[in-house]
Amino acid sequence: FPDSMVLIAADRAGVFYGLMSLYQSIEKQGKHITAPCMSIHDEPAFRWRGMHLDVSRHFYTVDEIKKLLNAMSLLKLNRFHWHLTDDQGWRIEIKKYPRLTEVGSSRSETLEGHAAKWPETYDGKEVKGFYTQEQIKEVVAYAQARQIMVVPEIEMPGHAIAALAAYPQYACTKGPFKVWGKWGVNPEVFCAGNEKTYDFLEDILDEVCELFPGKYIHIGGDECPKIRWEHCSKCQKKMADEQLKNTDELQAYFTNRIEKYLNSKGKTAVAGTRF
Repeated sequence: FPDSMVLIAADRAGVFYGLMSLYQSIEKQGKHITAPCMSIHDEPAFRWRGMHLDVSRHFYTVDEIKKLLNAMSLLKLNRFHWHLTDDQGWRIEIKKYPRLTEVGSSRSETLEGHAAKWPETYDGKEVKGFYTQEQIKEVVAYAQARQIMVVPEIEMPGHAIAALAAYPQYACTKGPFKVWGKWGVNPEVFCAGNEKTYDFLEDILDEVCELFPGKYIHIGGDECPKIRWEHCSKCQKKMADEQLKNTDELQAYFTNRIEKYLNSKGKTAVAGTRF
């Protein structure tokens, strides 16, 4: 059919990717748009074709994220891993806990150069910003229109100092803390022996699950120093009560408990394996 185009696909995503292939093949010649005569058979080699963006350390505006999603769609990537919380900033509005963004979304300065450099020097420049829930919905809808699932990352139990700067009662040592301007791994983590910590995190996840219709919620889990747990009476009591042998097993208890809660919300937890 030299004067026609036929696009056949198994589902809506396939139609979209076919249109992307067509878009990349057309040429503009003066006032006319042409496409070469050809036959394309295309299917994904991998189900999960992802892009990770860490906005906790380096904040991006909604418009900048939309440009990234546009580029992802051209490359037929289908998973946007949105790293929203870490030691260096909390970037998602949680209505039940407004201090997470009032306090946790701003750091006063950032370490210059490599984390191992000594003496340390800082740039003296404030880094701040967060996404309202309406902006989150806007990004999710924009991604969905491009066949991209957004996978949020809400770090726990480590990489938590931005959250603990806002709510220090959920740490083992109770602070005071400030949002970290360094790189690396901060020793302050969520207290795994405090039952109120789980209430706090479950409240946060309730709002996260409502905002992200995709199946997956990333909860971090890697790089969790356990020095505070080793000296925390609540954590030691939790280990005794649950017959846990060490703090590695305490983290496994923590992760399994959060996973089961997410399962009850119809979600699947994604977690790191480096303890």
